[in-house]
Amino acid sequence: MSADEARDFLTYGTRTAKLATTRLDGRPHVVPVWFVVDGEDVVFMTGASSVKGRALRRDPHVCLCVDDENPPFSYVMVEGQASVTEDGGEMLRMATAIGRRYMGAQRGEEFGRRNAVPGELLVRVRPEHVRAEAEIAG
Repeated sequence: MSADEARDFLTYGTRTAKLATTRLDGRPHVVPVWFVVDGEDVVFMTGASSVKGRALRRDPHVCLCVDDENPPFSYVMVEGQASVTEDGGEMLRMATAIGRRYMGAQRGEEFGRRNAVPGELLVRVRPEHVRAEAEIAG
């Protein structure tokens, strides 16, 4: 996939990203997250006290993988460093965008208000390496 095709793949529909972080004891931790692409960054929300929230504050190195589970199968993997913020205005803007993507336009603001609160983190992953493969079984 070209860079434009990879971006189109990431922004298509409501695919989730699988986020990989490292626990304090070195074990991997992988969970699905809702996300949007904002400029070059992949952006999602998480609880500050969650396993991923604590891991991101300790070690910003992450990997995200978004895949199409339908034949002929495709995926985009993004490796990078995460930055976190608790800025209320920015959290509301991005949580609303995420809500619109996954919940629909009519519920986006509701999702944004519910998630842009103290105890939540806005996470931005700046891509350092992207691998994108289309039609793997094609």
